[in-house]
Amino acid sequence: MTGYNPYSLEGKCVLVTGAGTGIGQGVALELGKQGADVVLSYSSSAKGALEAVEQIKAMGRRATAVQADLGKVADCQRVVDEAVAFLGGLDGLVNNAGLTLTLDFQNVTEDDFNRIYFLNIRGQFFTSQRAVHYMLERGKVRQQQGLAWAGGSIVNVSSVHGFVGCPGHSVYAGTKGAINAFSRELAVELCPAHIRVNVLAPGTIEVPSYFAGGSDYTREQGNSIVPWGRVGLPQDCGYIAAYLLSDAAEFMTGQVLYFDGGLTAKMALPIQPASGERHANG
Repeated sequence: MTGYNPYSLEGKCVLVTGAGTGIGQGVALELGKQGADVVLSYSSSAKGALEAVEQIKAMGRRATAVQADLGKVADCQRVVDEAVAFLGGLDGLVNNAGLTLTLDFQNVTEDDFNRIYFLNIRGQFFTSQRAVHYMLERGKVRQQQGLAWAGGSIVNVSSVHGFVGCPGHSVYAGTKGAINAFSRELAVELCPAHIRVNVLAPGTIEVPSYFAGGSDYTREQGNSIVPWGRVGLPQDCGYIAAYLLSDAAEFMTGQVLYFDGGLTAKMALPIQPASGERHANG
């Protein structure tokens, strides 16, 4: 194919949830830069979603915003239906909507548990289910056009909390581990339809909420805890999501990509080893 660029998202139609702020907004903007038409779903961050829509339109792409509470199954289905009605089909889904809860394990209530699980895992499950319905239809058309592997791509946003432990995150971490497991199963189940499912698991990503509520967070503080030497930014997540949605990632499915500047690779023990040779096991 003359001039074919497997990394381009030109002509692809993508829904991004939780796109009114932070990671979701950064992902949506990067997808627009890479040529995708984008529907941005948001819960309460209407201003941020609408601002991102205007920026994507200024790039020459189609974009719109849809309000939804993805803790409700009916809204999961509706937001996908509205995205498809606007875009004319669906090639990609980025499941980013989610809530964070920092609370001691013994103080977690049933309401806390349900609120986080309903959005973080049930929301991704049922949004994906509805999206696959449309991806199967679009995939058949693409395959008739000679694009044998173009069934679609789902990117589920998880977290390093699904891999390592951190006090106060028993509920949140549980949802992220569930996302990882659900995504791997779904990837295998959807292989015959050539719909890929992968997980983007960010580490410390600086988002507006870091500065909210009288927080004393600073960029320097964020930089200091990441081995790479700088905190992650929403656009960094956009680069990885764009790759996972592109044809360049056609052979990648069922993978959890930890995207954290070395956080999960670093030993947690705050010690400096003594120099010289010694026996590790007696």
